[in-house]
Amino acid sequence: MADFALHVQPVDAQEWLETARRAEATGFDTLLAADHPGSCAAPFVALAAAAAVTTRIKLGSYVSNAGVREPMLLAADVATLDVVSGGRALLGLGAGHTPAEWDAIGRVRPGVHGRVDRCLAVADATVRLLAGEKVTVAEPGLTMLDAFLEHPRPVQERIPLLIGTANSRLLRWAGEHADVVGLTGFGRTKSDGHQHEARWRLAEIDAQVALAREGGDAVLEALVQIVEITDDPEAVLGEHAERQGMSVSELREVPFLLVGTEDEIVEAVRRNKQRWGIARYAVRRNALDLIGPLLPALTAI
Repeated sequence: MADFALHVQPVDAQEWLETARRAEATGFDTLLAADHPGSCAAPFVALAAAAAVTTRIKLGSYVSNAGVREPMLLAADVATLDVVSGGRALLGLGAGHTPAEWDAIGRVRPGVHGRVDRCLAVADATVRLLAGEKVTVAEPGLTMLDAFLEHPRPVQERIPLLIGTANSRLLRWAGEHADVVGLTGFGRTKSDGHQHEARWRLAEIDAQVALAREGGDAVLEALVQIVEITDDPEAVLGEHAERQGMSVSELREVPFLLVGTEDEIVEAVRRNKQRWGIARYAVRRNALDLIGPLLPALTAI
């Protein structure tokens, strides 16, 4: 089966709750909320509100910045979400990239190696706290002394862990330790601190999947940037192909784009599963209307 997660941010109360209801009714597996302190809604607050108007859909952050989030606070937020949702929480983590998020809390943003070190330490500590362990850490990027999450305790025996990344070390670690490896297709962060270069060449995707598969058999997920149903995919993809230095035919093979007729999108999901084993997709808000009607066919793949 191919699962689909809807990745959205609240606009207002009515719209957010209706989106949560529609996502569940349509058949989306998970509702994901972004976590960029200062530039979007607090994800766990929003997801707790969504939990109150849904009964089945899973709920998680995509993804929390391990560089500016502390394991105890993350664990408490996720455990609380798991309690109020009746056992539907998911923990999504990444190494972070936006410099302003470090500036805002008075920390120096490390280089890639330091951010990955911190992410691995935070992920391990948070998972252990959620599992009921007492945690002590003394590393350059993280210090904890006898931390223990006494209350609230999660409903689930194990909170699913999603790591969103394109970094080699994180891909290997996530393949072994996470439940879901979120393939982002991101390259180097651009000067604005938010946008990224793309790692969308098929050989690059092959390499990322191989790294994730070195460690284990976690579910592979693609973060989809564009969903569009059209009879003229060349017109939609032409500008992106030129920007990426790729042909339209190459872009049509990329799992981070779902562009084409309904039948072509279904076939692309089937092809991605056969080639890379990708069995899950995180899609943006517009996909609620575009992908929703296709979910019966897509989830049967």
